[in-house]
Amino acid sequence: MKELYLLYGTAASLGFFHTILGPDHYVPFIVLSKARNWSKSKTMWVTFISGVGHVSSTVLLGFIGVALGISINKLESIEAFRGEIVGWMLFAFGLIYFFYGVYRQMKGNGHHHILNFLLPGKAREISHLTTGENEAEKKKQAGITSWMLFLIFVLGPCEVLIPLLIFPAAEHSTTGIVMVALIFGIATVVTMLGVVYLGYKGSKHLNLKQKSEFVHIAAGLVIAFLGVSILFLGW
Repeated sequence: MKELYLLYGTAASLGFFHTILGPDHYVPFIVLSKARNWSKSKTMWVTFISGVGHVSSTVLLGFIGVALGISINKLESIEAFRGEIVGWMLFAFGLIYFFYGVYRQMKGNGHHHILNFLLPGKAREISHLTTGENEAEKKKQAGITSWMLFLIFVLGPCEVLIPLLIFPAAEHSTTGIVMVALIFGIATVVTMLGVVYLGYKGSKHLNLKQKSEFVHIAAGLVIAFLGVSILFLGW
């Protein structure tokens, strides 16, 4: 029993440290919330569901592995493969978002705004329709961005969790397996929320309205760099 309590403490500390030491757990949410001007509630919600999906996928794999008696080496190799997939997905997502920012910048430089009240009546109506369409398009893009983050995090592994689940399984303690998974998951998600919240509040002090399109470009580069870091630096 003492060993299980020690394991619970280990699960909590690893949940915290593996999140803090993995910038990919929080940086994408911070930079995208700034680039897309998300509200605090939206930023926290996207972080929460992505964090839950991130942990749940590894817990599910661990439970299946324990139930089927799959060796820890095999489970760890599966997690490593998932990590590689996520690295490439972050890299691709970052590049796409980078080019999206470049496109917006080029489009913005070639566009001249006319004061709405100077437009003829018919043109003003068209202007309002266009504005409405632009707002709808922004909402659609924001939704796609949120779901892409969620998908990437669901596929992302929590490599340190699998070995933690094996010990209580060897002790034939179903309660131990559930508790380890629950404690690790709570520690991970709470840490993600805490760091993202601090990053969100800090980014509010950056006045980048005059360079809004460059924020998209920078966000794409940062996310692509995180993908490269996972693939080649082992983050």
